[in-house]
Amino acid sequence: MDRIKDRLNTLRQEADTAVARAEEAEAKIKKLEQEILTKDQDIQSLNHRLTRAEDQLDSAEGKLSEAKNIRGEHEDSKKSNEALQRKIQLLEEELDSAEKNLKETVERLRQMDLKAEHFERQVHTLEQERDQWEKKYEDVLSKYQESKRELDELVANMEGL
Repeated sequence: MDRIKDRLNTLRQEADTAVARAEEAEAKIKKLEQEILTKDQDIQSLNHRLTRAEDQLDSAEGKLSEAKNIRGEHEDSKKSNEALQRKIQLLEEELDSAEKNLKETVERLRQMDLKAEHFERQVHTLEQERDQWEKKYEDVLSKYQESKRELDELVANMEGL
């Protein structure tokens, strides 16, 4: 019976050991299940963060694309602006040249007006001089005709003698 008792004690010890191991294993299982739950929650959280990050990435890529388009438009506008600035500069140079030509033309016109006035005065003076000469010519012609008439009378008187 001692053997049975020893055997029973051994079995009890083995059973106690097995129960202790089983409780320890159950505690480990609970701990591991808790860790699994925590890890699952972390995974869900990380998946949610990943989804938000991907959404933000898509949004950022959209904004980047829009910014590139705007930059391209800005560069086109800048090139267009530079071309317009060059055109304005050329037009301003042409305007300066045209204004210079206008000033020169106005100056020449003023000089021509002065010359025209001078020549008009000369013409007026020459016309007056011509009128005087015509008057003198008429006076001389009338004197000549009177002298000729007197000479003809004198010749006629002399012939009659």
